[in-house]
Amino acid sequence: MEFLNANPVCYLATVEGNKPRVRAMGMVSADEDGIIIQTGTYKDMYKQMSANPNVELLFYNAKDGIQIRVSGAVEPVEDKKVKEAIVVQRQFLKPIVEKEGYGAIAVYRLKGKAYVWSFATNLEPKKYVQL
Repeated sequence: MEFLNANPVCYLATVEGNKPRVRAMGMVSADEDGIIIQTGTYKDMYKQMSANPNVELLFYNAKDGIQIRVSGAVEPVEDKKVKEAIVVQRQFLKPIVEKEGYGAIAVYRLKGKAYVWSFATNLEPKKYVQL
């Protein structure tokens, strides 16, 4: 979790039909309850996760040559207090919420299995950690 929070820019892979879709995004937070991500209900990412909640997140630190891939199914988080805290953290969302309400913000929790990769462990068998 420390690595994820220290490297919050990640890459999210979703599926649309049978085509993969990947984009960079900023994770909200990670702790023992899972990884929190946020998007807008008007975005393709939201539509893709609504249709197929199976995703993969990739966190990468180029300096140390370490990446962590986390895969699993996202679960919607409908807690308004969580959404309010995200808007405080991400001020660019404030005008959207003022115009459209908190329903324009989709928050998801990912609990899944994580795989840590580095150049040093590149040839070792994969070991997964359940989050």
